Amino acid sequence: MAEDTKQSEKVSNWCLISMASIPLIMTLGNSMLIPVLPILERRVNISPFQSSLIITSYSIASIFLIPVAGYLSDRIGRKRVIVPSLIIVMAGGLVSAWASWRMADPFWTIIVGRILQGVGAAGAAPIVMPLVGDLYKKEDEASSCLGIIETSNTAGKVLSPILGSALAAWVWFLPFFSITIFSAISVIMVLFFIKAPKTMDKPKKITEFISNTKEIFKQEGRWLYTIFFIGCFAMFILFAVQFFLSQELETKYHAKGINKGLLLAIPLAFLCISSYITGRKIKGDKKLMKKLIYIGLMILSVSIAFTSQFDNLIILLAVTSIFGASIGLLLPTLDALITENIEKEERGTITSFYSSARFIGVAVGPPVMAFLLKNNPLWGFIGSALAGLLLVFVVKKFIRVEDSASNKGGGKEQQPAP
Repeated sequence: MAEDTKQSEKVSNWCLISMASIPLIMTLGNSMLIPVLPILERRVNISPFQSSLIITSYSIASIFLIPVAGYLSDRIGRKRVIVPSLIIVMAGGLVSAWASWRMADPFWTIIVGRILQGVGAAGAAPIVMPLVGDLYKKEDEASSCLGIIETSNTAGKVLSPILGSALAAWVWFLPFFSITIFSAISVIMVLFFIKAPKTMDKPKKITEFISNTKEIFKQEGRWLYTIFFIGCFAMFILFAVQFFLSQELETKYHAKGINKGLLLAIPLAFLCISSYITGRKIKGDKKLMKKLIYIGLMILSVSIAFTSQFDNLIILLAVTSIFGASIGLLLPTLDALITENIEKEERGTITSFYSSARFIGVAVGPPVMAFLLKNNPLWGFIGSALAGLLLVFVVKKFIRVEDSASNKGGGKEQQPAP
């Protein structure tokens, strides 16, 4: 009996590791290219704005297809969506890698490969959140697991600049090939270790799906839209700052190769640590979640206001590290609020809209920063800081959790909105 329990725990741990591998690999597939962009600009003879499109094209493809993947995952099962999606990511990596290796003018073919990767990513990482909600019934377990999932996401961001710089120093287009290899590993892990609950529901008609989705947003729209917007804002600032820091390290501080990757990883390491601790601490406590959103937004706003004005590398890294920690407070908290307050039948659909909102931020951040770097990025940073402070008041008005604790144990759990 004890042996059976031990085996069960082992399977459960491998299942968690397999789920965590998906956002980790999807993050590597995108963020790993950020430190490589200046090299790609020189090799392919493109502008910083064009190089930013290599990040944006991946995200734009995901934005529109994530809700479709969420809908399908609710109806035919999470695993049946995740596995084919990872295979598409593998194919996209091969297209971009082949173009970089064999073509004289590879830019647009690289973009095609990146779009393919975005299509695959739409059905991979965003589906992990509702899968966690399916597998973990207790709120504290789900919150803790989501913290680990978000930490794997942020760990990918920490590893990305180091790995991307190291691979590009060997062969500049090797990061594209590596995406295919990493995705293949994740496919094997998902197939063998994730035992997702089987969904027997027949797919609803698209009209019924749209009607149900409209009803959810009609009832829960105020707090859902708030969380969507914060998620979008956080990823916009995160990828804009990463793009800015990558360009600054190369042009102003002449950091290249693995040294540049290590420097880029410092703020992201703080994000990863903060995300892990936050996921472990929130444990379904919605009042604490709301406080952490307040704190995260305020720290974010103060830390980035004058980031572009620092000429000292140590100060710049210190400020962006504080900024990274603030993002680590926000992301697992937002994940938990969404997952724990939406019914299982609609969880994939709603979390997919949230993931789309985050991908909008990823898509917009680098090209906006590329545009600002041509002029003066100061006003972009100050504007973002003011937007962060404004969001504090939006959270206070639209995310209400004061009565949720008193409703536990009696009927349906109170939602975080009135």
